[in-house]
Order: sequence, then structure tokens, then C-alpha cells
Amino acid sequence: MHKIIPVAGPSITKKEIDYVTDAVANGWNENANSYISRFEEAFKSYLGRKYAISLPSCTSGLHLSLLSLGIGPGDEVIVPDATWIASSAPISYVGATPIFADIDPETWCLSTETVKPLITKKTKAIISVNLYGCMPKYDNLLKLGIPIIEDAAESIGSKYKNKLSGTFGVTSCFSFHGSKTMTTGEGGMLVTDDDYIYERCMILRDHGRKPGDILFQNQEVGFKYKMSNLQAALGLAQLERIEELVGKKREIFFWYKEALEKGDAICGLNPEGLDVYNSFWMTTVLFKKELGINKFNIVKELQNKKISTRPFFSPLSSLDAYRDSSDAERAKLQNKNSYDICSRGVNLPSSYYLSKDDVLFILDNVGLVV
Repeated sequence: MHKIIPVAGPSITKKEIDYVTDAVANGWNENANSYISRFEEAFKSYLGRKYAISLPSCTSGLHLSLLSLGIGPGDEVIVPDATWIASSAPISYVGATPIFADIDPETWCLSTETVKPLITKKTKAIISVNLYGCMPKYDNLLKLGIPIIEDAAESIGSKYKNKLSGTFGVTSCFSFHGSKTMTTGEGGMLVTDDDYIYERCMILRDHGRKPGDILFQNQEVGFKYKMSNLQAALGLAQLERIEELVGKKREIFFWYKEALEKGDAICGLNPEGLDVYNSFWMTTVLFKKELGINKFNIVKELQNKKISTRPFFSPLSSLDAYRDSSDAERAKLQNKNSYDICSRGVNLPSSYYLSKDDVLFILDNVGLVV
């Protein structure tokens, strides 16, 4: 019987095991933050950013970003309708209103055309999501003059006009969840070049305690948003292999692309425009409209064949979580691209241990269930 093919999963080598073992054995007392410091230094150097703050998740990074910008009740934050709820939940955490923008069908990301009509006097930020490794046209978005928080959870290693994902936002936030291109099990990183934002985030992530305060006198009520030294050890080892990891993701994508080009054109794949280098976190198929497929049925039928997949994220405005949102009804009527693309997409297995034979087996079964 064929083994279960996971939808995602990390690449763990002796390097990761050695670093984590060292952190377990020696990363205590005066060495308690040794790997955290090394990981943050290496990460900001990789991106060429001034500051890097290790965190328990990308979500916590987005949350701190909004707080550091002073965003709260009465404010609006524009976010793509087609994304995972982690991109928008922090807007609700701070009491602001999420405004759901449509995506560009050529990039699967925000564009000035979808964002501009939604800007009001209440708009305080744009959360721009690099969906499935795709990248928007950041030079155009930046011209809008509104602070951009870059949600780079899914796009480490991607580039727009030869600039790395994570270099476009006033803050940029990454995820190191176990399914991501590089992992710390759970974890995230916030990067910024802004001194004030860095200082605010450093206080807020440690229960409102100023860094270096040995008297533990909390300045305000903050959050417990710190990464452990063990996680940082794993993250450092992964970061030192980042080119290899991104290269493997791209190899997997092109295995799928090559095989699909030889068969019936039942679907397309993640876009990669002329100015974009896509790290292809998850290879995602977009079935042709005329097939009339139900993405949830595809996922369930492939699971029965021991192939784990995920449905393309559902539009945020369609979720019960946002049924009372003031912008949901407008978004449902206007965001044609989001509703179309989200309805036809399925994330295919993209684990590092996937073989070319696995890809052919997966596509054979996709053809059968379609």
C-alpha cells in the first residue's frame, strides 16, 4: 500500500540536530539567549534589515506591527480577501476594522487597482500578503503612501525585482510553522528598519518590560511573544541552508509543471511574473472554470487515496468568523477575483522528501478524481 503523502514537511539534517542538541545541553543561564541572538543577527543580515525580532508566530509579528503603528478602534486596515485568517486576525485584536481587498489574478496578491478604491481617511495601514510565495508589484503599492506591513509568512526566498521578500514593509513578518519553507516548529520573525517600531515591539513582546531591565518593572501590559532558544537553534540551522531549501521547493514546483504540460491542461499553477522569483512554498493548482470542480471534494477524495492536500484559502469575507464584519457584504459582491480563484485552487503535496515519482502518482490521482 502506498504511504501517506504529506502536504508539507521540513528538511531536517544533522546540522539542525547538532544545533538543537547543543542548545538543549548548553543553552541555559548565561547562554539562555545564545541562539536567539545568533538567529536574529543572521536573519537581519540575510535580508539587509536593521532589526530582527524573533517571535512565537507570524501572527504575533503582525499584531506587534499594528500596535507599534498606534492602530486601534476607529481605524481601518486593508488586507487581501484571499489569504489565511492569520493575516487579518491581528486587525481584530487591536479593535480596528479589516477592509477586504480583491486580488490581482496575475499575482494572487494586492494591487493598486484593488486597494485604491478602498482607501479612506480611516485607512492606517495595508497588510500585503505574499500568497503562496507570490509577490505583488510593491513599487506601485508603496507609492500609495500608506504604511505597508508585509506578511511574508509564505514567501521566504521569493524576490520582486531582485529584492528579497521581507524588504518591502515598514515591518515584514515571517512564519516558521512546521509546514513552511524553513521551520522552528512554531515561530516567526519581525524585521524593520525603524528605531521606534523596534523599541516598541521589544517592550510589548516581553510583558511590557524594557530590554535589560534587571529590576523587572513593567512599563505597561504587554504580551508573552518570545521565541525559545531551542527554536532559534533550529531556525539558525535552517537559515544557513535557505538557498538549498528554496531551491528544492522550486525543483518540486517544476516537476509538477513539466508533468502537467505533457498532459491535458486541466489546471494552471502558481504565477511567477517577469519581475518575480517565486520560492513556491506550496505548489498550488488552479482548475479550469469549465470543470466545475468542488475544491473540498477534491481534498477529501485525494485524502482517501492517502494524498494529503489543502484547499486554497477561502475568502476572509466568506468566513463565519467575519459574518458580523462591516465590510464583508461589500467584499462578497465586489471581490470577483478572490471568490473565483479561491473556489478553484488546491495546494498539492510539497514536502521536501517528495520524489518525482510521487509527483507523477499525485497528478495521476488528481486526474482520476477530477
